[in-house]
Formats: sequence, structure tokens, C-alpha cells
Amino acid sequence: MRRTLLALFALGITAAAPAWSQGQPTAPATKPPPFETTKVDGTDNVYIFRYGNHQAMFVVTKDGVIATDPIGYGRPQAVTTYVDEIRKVTDRPIKYLIYSHHHYDHIAGSQPFKDAGARIIAHKRAKDRLARLKDPATPLPDETLEKKRTLKLGGTTLELIYLGLNHSDSTLVMRLPKEKIIFAVDFLPVGSVPGRGMIDFYPLETEDSIKQVLAMDWERLIPGHPGAPGGRLGTKKDAQDQLTFLQDASEAVKVEAREGKCWEPAEKEMKLPKYENWPNYQTALPFVLRRYCGLWGRGT
Repeated sequence: MRRTLLALFALGITAAAPAWSQGQPTAPATKPPPFETTKVDGTDNVYIFRYGNHQAMFVVTKDGVIATDPIGYGRPQAVTTYVDEIRKVTDRPIKYLIYSHHHYDHIAGSQPFKDAGARIIAHKRAKDRLARLKDPATPLPDETLEKKRTLKLGGTTLELIYLGLNHSDSTLVMRLPKEKIIFAVDFLPVGSVPGRGMIDFYPLETEDSIKQVLAMDWERLIPGHPGAPGGRLGTKKDAQDQLTFLQDASEAVKVEAREGKCWEPAEKEMKLPKYENWPNYQTALPFVLRRYCGLWGRGT
């Protein structure tokens, strides 16, 4: 079973929950359809749109829709599909699109949302970075924030919270206080080892961010990639498990680094057997070790 999960994860495939609305026929659990839209159990208006191995949250209110992350990097059809999937749920206008952070695999290709009338909101650092890249398919935010903003639309409240450096320097956590749901992308994977996007990952600051998330009032976490196993949502235990994993990796690499073993042989030889059954372990562990070698071996 572990080998099967690792293989599927490496291909960008995860088992997913049954679709609320989708554009493809039902497929076996081990081979989900290319995309699907799922209503979050126990809510009236919270949905998850998944395309491939990326997912975003959108919220339908009586006055319009709040959407997040267009997930269109290298696949513009994902963004138009996302808009079409929202239209299957409601004909109310798409009022807002929130960028979780500036990384293109989550926010590229958002022009169809702009064309639909959405105002784009992001952290101010995301706007600064996107302004330098000048991608015509990815509009700059219309509005930015530095620490926190509370968005209210049609009786729904969504908090946008900047916790500081973590997986990027522009990540927003989005919290629905009534529903006790958060949307947190990339720095809090659910049930798996973090992926290879460790280039601008800030290790010690990420620990602080996770501690702040654990102190918040929430019960379920929608991650930016489907949770393991089965595309599940996360819990506070998952957040604590991820924090513990990072702390364990950090301490183990620190010992090796102080013996002069970074980058090699630490990166090639180190193992964390406590986590060997986690999906993505074999593929992603070297990237985790490399980043911590950067911290403890170079001070960066």
C-alpha cells in the first residue's frame, strides 16, 4: 500500500472524495478525474475545486462568490474550468479572488477571474514580486494587505491573515470563523512530507507560523494539495504532526551539519525512519534535508 501511495503521489495523483459536481465520469478511487468540485461536508456554502494535484477553496454567499487560487500554471484550461465549475453551483457574481501566496503553481493564469469581474486580493509582497515578473496572464492584485483583513460578503466572514515568513514571504492563511475552517497552502501539507518547493522556505519561521495556526480556533484545514490519504481535510493533529516532522528534521540535520557533513553526505545518506511511511518520503526528503543543510550548514 505504501508503494502504491508513493507512486500515485509522484505522478500527482491522489484519491479524492466523491465529486459534488464534475466534468468527467466517475472514476476509480485510485485514478480520480482530472478535476472535480466538492462541497465541504457540514457547510452550506464552502467548496473545494481540485485540478490535478492542486486545489483551491471557494465560498458562495447570497451576494456573490469569494474564490481562491486559480491554479493555472502551465494549464490555462484549469482556470476556465474553475470558473465554469463555480457557474454550475451559482449564477451569483464572482466578487473576489484571493491569492494564497505568489508562487505560480497556485496563482498563475488568473485573467479569466478578472474578466468575470473579480477583484484580486493578496499580500503586498505578492504584488511586489508579480510586478517584476510581468506575466500578462496573471493580473496584479487590486488590493493588498500587510497583516490582516476581514472580508465580509453576503453574511459570510473570511479572515485573511499574514503570519510572517514560512513557505514564502507572502503567504496568507484564510479562516472562516463560523465554519471553523482554514485554507492554508503549502506550508501545512496534510499527511505527507513537504514537496520540493523548498527554495524560499524559511525553516524556523515556518515553525512559528504553524504554532500560530495551532493557536487559532478551527477544526478542519483545506490544504493546497489533496491531503493523504484519500484527499482528506486536515486536523490540528495533522498540523502538529507537520511541526514535529520539521523539528525532527531540523535537529537531525543540525547534528550532521556541525560535523561538516552538509551538503553531502547528509543529503544522500540521512534518513528519518519515523516518517518513512508518509507519502512523498522517498521523493521529497532530500529536498527537506538540503534546505536544513542550508540553515545549519551555511546559516541561511
